[in-house]
Amino acid sequence: MFKKLFKKKDSSVDLISPLTGNVVPLEDVPDQVFSQKMMGDGIAVQPTANLVVSPIDGEVVDVFKTKHAISLRGDNGAEILMHMGLETVELNGEGFDIKVKNGDKIKQGDSLAEIDVDGISNKGYKTITPIILVNGDDYELTNVSTEKEVKAGSDILFHLEGK
Repeated sequence: MFKKLFKKKDSSVDLISPLTGNVVPLEDVPDQVFSQKMMGDGIAVQPTANLVVSPIDGEVVDVFKTKHAISLRGDNGAEILMHMGLETVELNGEGFDIKVKNGDKIKQGDSLAEIDVDGISNKGYKTITPIILVNGDDYELTNVSTEKEVKAGSDILFHLEGK
């Protein structure tokens, strides 16, 4: 009877791709903060479409004022940062149509944003999007995708396992 009360929450989850595009190892992202994993481990996607969906079930923790990044907390406790493009903070929200707000509950595949991939690229910004596990001390990233192309909302990028 008490086992159910004190049962440890399942902390493992598959993280699906939030974007349709080409998978890029984090080490190959042309920004040292990400490529040297200063913010955490993860993977990146070079988007070929504008839709951004939730990679996990959970909640929106923070939509950055400049709309270039969204942080999420999964139901399992994993904290994920999606940084849409590089140096895109300078755009002050231009090119980003955010569909969620802080505190929103989300499910895998729910629409989070649309990014104007072509418009942002035409302004000289890189649209590559790092997807970072921020609390890597609590979770291990495994089964990282070796696929070249992924589809938003369906293809798995990596598996998270609680430590």
